[in-house]
Amino acid sequence: MPQGTDILDDLAAEYRQLDAVLAALTPEMWARPSAAGWSVSDVVLHLAQTEESALASVAGGRGTGEHGSGEHGSGARDSGGRAAGKRDAGERDIFVRQDGGTVDDLVDRWVAAERDTPPDQVFARWRKATAATPGALAGCAPGDRLPWIAVPLSPRTLATTRLAEHWAHALDITVPLGIDYPDTARLWHIARLAQRTLPYAFTVAGEEGGPVRCELTGSDGDLWRFGDPDAPSVISGSAAEFCRVGARRLAPQDTGLTAEGPHGAVALRVLRNYAA
Repeated sequence: MPQGTDILDDLAAEYRQLDAVLAALTPEMWARPSAAGWSVSDVVLHLAQTEESALASVAGGRGTGEHGSGEHGSGARDSGGRAAGKRDAGERDIFVRQDGGTVDDLVDRWVAAERDTPPDQVFARWRKATAATPGALAGCAPGDRLPWIAVPLSPRTLATTRLAEHWAHALDITVPLGIDYPDTARLWHIARLAQRTLPYAFTVAGEEGGPVRCELTGSDGDLWRFGDPDAPSVISGSAAEFCRVGARRLAPQDTGLTAEGPHGAVALRVLRNYAA
């Protein structure tokens, strides 16, 4: 890990970097298309919704390994995967796939259900949720397992997924608008997540996998190594490009990344730092 960094501190720093971008947007910019296929407002709404879900997971899911024991944890659900009944803005269910559909299907329904929310309210919701998340996760015990999508996660792993999602969607917002969003050493967490979850990526893609190590160059020029140093397969190159490939924001063939060994090329092709 880059010296002196902590995932919860880095998560808060990523929120601040994105907050500075969003605070400077004009009303017209909020309506512009993003690179995610949604408007900018839709993207921030999605981030607010999933951040509220992360908080619901902490509040209702500590130590359960299931769907949580709080009011958000169980019960009848509507076609959007949410608990049946009226929901207030900012009230959200634990993000657990219930109906066998994809994560993209679920979040598309969530966004569609609240798409007419004015951007200023969307921004306020996102700010409220992100202000609470680092402290909520810090209050968890290391052994807690928080329900999230397919499998329960440790608090620090959930924090890493929130960092990865905010970073990827920040690119979706800023690249089409021509706004600079510099890469930082916080990518270390995202690159590590992608390497550690390669077995999941192989399984989702229906590919036979094997041990793959990564030797990546961070934004500050440091060399980041992940995985078994004796693994026969290796991916090498820019950490920024590696993370973008894992977020499906950049195709492997459009990078300077190299893959060697029996599983390197397949690993680079199936790499992902988010759940299917």
